[in-house]
Amino acid sequence: MNNLEEYLKGFDGIALERVLQLKKICRQLIPGSEEAIRYGIPTLRLNGKNIVHFAAYKNHTGFYPGASCMKAFSEELRSFKTGPGSIQFPHAKPLPEELIERMVEFRLKEAKGKN
Repeated sequence: MNNLEEYLKGFDGIALERVLQLKKICRQLIPGSEEAIRYGIPTLRLNGKNIVHFAAYKNHTGFYPGASCMKAFSEELRSFKTGPGSIQFPHAKPLPEELIERMVEFRLKEAKGKN
């Protein structure tokens, strides 16, 4: 798989809806970003740097902002299943758009060396 369109062909229903919603939020906050497939999942890159990754799954949407971002937002992420650099947003709950927006902004500052 070489691009986001190919990746998205494998999904439908709520999984597709949610990953597209997450992509839209991220794209609006990262103007000029390019879409790529990295580590087998959609990635938004800016100036050659990975900013965030996201993925569709049967029961959740995965969001991968990196370990430093996870640490910075650890208190706010307590109600979600997380890993060292990942969050699972269950399909049964609305996406926490405001939190996602702040995390993307954090990653942008970090990529620009401002954190």
